[in-house]
Amino acid sequence: MSSESPPIVLTFGLSDPTGGAGLQADLLTLASMGCHGVSALTGYTVRDSAGSDEVTGLDPEVVANQARMLLEDMPVAAFKVGATTRAEVVSAIAEVVADYDDVPLILAPDFTLDDEHVLAADELRETIADLLVPQTTLLIADAATLIALAQPDGDAEAPSLDAAIAHLLSTGCEYILSMETGTHRVVNTLYCEDGQLRQDLWDRATQPMLGLTDTLGAAIAALLANGQEPPEAVREAQEYLYQAVQSAFRPGMGAWMPDRFFWARSNENEDSGEDGEKPAGDDADLPPPGEARH
Repeated sequence: MSSESPPIVLTFGLSDPTGGAGLQADLLTLASMGCHGVSALTGYTVRDSAGSDEVTGLDPEVVANQARMLLEDMPVAAFKVGATTRAEVVSAIAEVVADYDDVPLILAPDFTLDDEHVLAADELRETIADLLVPQTTLLIADAATLIALAQPDGDAEAPSLDAAIAHLLSTGCEYILSMETGTHRVVNTLYCEDGQLRQDLWDRATQPMLGLTDTLGAAIAALLANGQEPPEAVREAQEYLYQAVQSAFRPGMGAWMPDRFFWARSNENEDSGEDGEKPAGDDADLPPPGEARH
């Protein structure tokens, strides 16, 4: 027995009972990548793999108290913030993480749950842009989300993607990973204040998939907690996500889910000496270590 724990990552987000996204996806990913995940619940969903029927947010003070008790007890090496549901919850999280400005923060916002509540969604975007983005080490979002964060009230003319990225970086965010999904490819571009750092192209999943952004964000958080620099963590986390998607499974009647423990099942097959078809995540189908798939 050892008293030394793995690196600890605190993730804020929704409970997803399917295990496909949200806190459950984060905790699976963190464990797979050698970290101990702890969590502060922002709300819970009633859903299955095909869709969500109900989202209930928690009281902001409850969210903050969850996080503070953990932070006073354990040395947290990284934060990840996912879906937050309400502006007041964002404010509570921002106040907590402000006391730990040396701890890297991965922000992967999700506004899709608020589509029917336009005013609430605008307030949510504005609060994230004002209070969380300036504290963020790495922001992960698609182009529409980045533009919405740069112009949250929706009144003025929407900025271009380049202008939105420049604005968000100017507020204090250190890195932005812009995710663009095309017909056949996913293009992930990493930016910092000096401009574009890297661009990676990946084959797009052919099936509907749950939890891609949460998995990528949690993987980056795990690598930062293990001491990697953000550009290297972004590269390695993308390779991890690609392999998890290659080994994806469909547990129900809806979306597929990345297999965050693809490597464990691959080893089981090798150890058992099974013959026949190779698993989808076999090394023969994967990019070499350290290289992006093009």
